[in-house]
Amino acid sequence: MEQTNKRALGTEMEDLAASYLERHGAKVLERNFRSKQGEIDLIARHGEYLVFCEVKYRKSLEMGTPQAAVTLTKQKTICRVADYYRLIHGMGDGTSVRYDVIAIYGSEVTWIKNAFPHQYAGKARRGF
Repeated sequence: MEQTNKRALGTEMEDLAASYLERHGAKVLERNFRSKQGEIDLIARHGEYLVFCEVKYRKSLEMGTPQAAVTLTKQKTICRVADYYRLIHGMGDGTSVRYDVIAIYGSEVTWIKNAFPHQYAGKARRGF
């Protein structure tokens, strides 16, 4: 598939995801928020939560489920960008944050709330 077709399809799926979120009570604040660290597809407010949302689409399951494409590496990137977003918007550690995935398979949309916990980019520390 050509790059422009992929980009158009990605935009179409993000539009679908944003509409889905809004129909289900979320308010989309940002789309395709970018920083040096990476990108977050959608940032929304859902109740008390600031939601950082990754949109994944699959037309078939040959390559696995859409949500399986949100790897640990991708989760770390999303969390780094989310931390930056909160910093530049003056949102402290008291901000209720959630990391969600909108999985789109064919025409079926699934909103996976709290899909993963905050992932730290550094190496895990052992003990104190």
